[in-house]
Amino acid sequence: MNKTYYVCKYTPIELLAAFGAECENLNEMPQGFDQADQIAHPNLCGFGKSLLEAVMSGKVKELVLVNCCDTIRSVYDILEESGKLDFLYIVDMLHSEGSCSKERTAWQLKDLARAYGAYKGQEFDEKRFWAAFKAPQKNNEPYISVLGARMGNELFAMVKEAIPYPVHNQTCVNNRSVGDSKPPQGVSFEELMEWYAGELLGQMPCMRMTDNTKRRQLYLDPNLKGVIYHTVKFCDFYSFEYAQIKQQLTVPLLKIESDYTVQSSGQLLTRLQAFAESMHMGEQEGKEIKMGKGYFAGIDSGSTSTDVVILNKDKQIVTTVILPTGAGAAVGAERALEEALKQAGLKREDIDAMVTTGYGRTAISDGDKSITEITCHARGAHFLDPEVRTVIDIGGQDSKVIRLDETGAVVNFVMNDKCAAGTGRFLEMMARTMEMSLDEMAVTGLNYKEDITISSMCTVFAESEVVSLIAQNKETDDIVHGLNKAVASKTVALAKRVGGEERYMMTGGVSKNKGLVKTLEEKLETKLIISDYAQLCGALGAALFAMDMVTA
Repeated sequence: MNKTYYVCKYTPIELLAAFGAECENLNEMPQGFDQADQIAHPNLCGFGKSLLEAVMSGKVKELVLVNCCDTIRSVYDILEESGKLDFLYIVDMLHSEGSCSKERTAWQLKDLARAYGAYKGQEFDEKRFWAAFKAPQKNNEPYISVLGARMGNELFAMVKEAIPYPVHNQTCVNNRSVGDSKPPQGVSFEELMEWYAGELLGQMPCMRMTDNTKRRQLYLDPNLKGVIYHTVKFCDFYSFEYAQIKQQLTVPLLKIESDYTVQSSGQLLTRLQAFAESMHMGEQEGKEIKMGKGYFAGIDSGSTSTDVVILNKDKQIVTTVILPTGAGAAVGAERALEEALKQAGLKREDIDAMVTTGYGRTAISDGDKSITEITCHARGAHFLDPEVRTVIDIGGQDSKVIRLDETGAVVNFVMNDKCAAGTGRFLEMMARTMEMSLDEMAVTGLNYKEDITISSMCTVFAESEVVSLIAQNKETDDIVHGLNKAVASKTVALAKRVGGEERYMMTGGVSKNKGLVKTLEEKLETKLIISDYAQLCGALGAALFAMDMVTA
């Protein structure tokens, strides 16, 4: 028997069940949108494309939609024309709880019952109707809430794995509460549908509803310990709500955005793990290690370089190593650690504890614990200068701005999206376009004359702009300054989002780029602290965490 899929909590699934339907929320994140892109507009949101992908792949044969937004209406029109479904219906539900909305919804319910009953060849079964109602879950323990736009099953599973607290999915489709009021007895089908329409419309409102003030209950629960706010790219409804609640929320808040594919999971996992670490939820995990020789190692496995710091029991830096990561994180880490041990005159057994961090941290099996680079950079920066309150790290793969408190703990952080814009990789590609080394590019642009603006931060389009500027015989210093300004603008935007404040420290390999540093200081209107150990800050923080694991 085909399942009847739905996508919205306002879908009358109890009514469908009364005609023998087995209903399931369609919420899977595909690998990509190969089939959807062939039949849909490129600016259709990722969730809309995921619906098209599921239908075009042949998985879905029965689908009931609700006119949540323009995307769903577009999806319905495309699918109706495609002829791929055995049953397709869209409930045209008004966006309020008023009497006109209830009347309209009741009419829609009766029309759906007529259409679906004819399709199934079944009569309305009131016993099956009432059996389909489920009591809403109550939150009587500390928990983390996922709010905002619907989150794909794969991403929600990742959230639950990353967060040690219980995680409740309260995104738009999940906090369904139908049938809370006293059900009517002995009424006609028409009267029953009128009651049912009121129940559907009276749920905890989603952001499509005209009056959504009741949603404040979702983040005023005393058992709530933190919020992960999810948005889908191009979905403005929940971006608006996020802007409201971030000013009102009194518990830790993390915003993540997905395009509704599983491709961005690596970077999102880093954010989720860092969020957990910032709430001190992972401190109980890890080994308890006895003090041995008194040496501790931190390995920062980045996309470009692998950095190692070895400390002694007095928190003195014994040796440091920076080597290219190469093809594999594990191999690169092993090679860098061997070099560090060789320089320090130590053996692997002399290291009491080792913590790994960075992009490839989970691929390194030799460590005692893995901690995100966000937490490690914060710890390292605080060790180097306890007065630092904002850390800017422009890495090879991503950029991040981290705000610290007076103890060095992470108060808040933001990262760029999965685009290369604003990262070290962007600068590397631009240097290649201009036939320069990164070292040459780092000191070029300091003496610019013309203030050129690179209008596009997209790496591909920016490259075209640079080629065009070269063709116009623009000075190299001027072009490089334009590139530095583009990266600095992106970084300053992150700093403003995180609430950056004095003092600022810049870490990572890009901190060696004098032209970018100068441009960034001008835009921030402050002096950046750049330590001799700037590129090693993550590995240093990891080594300090390794020291915390050892007991006397």
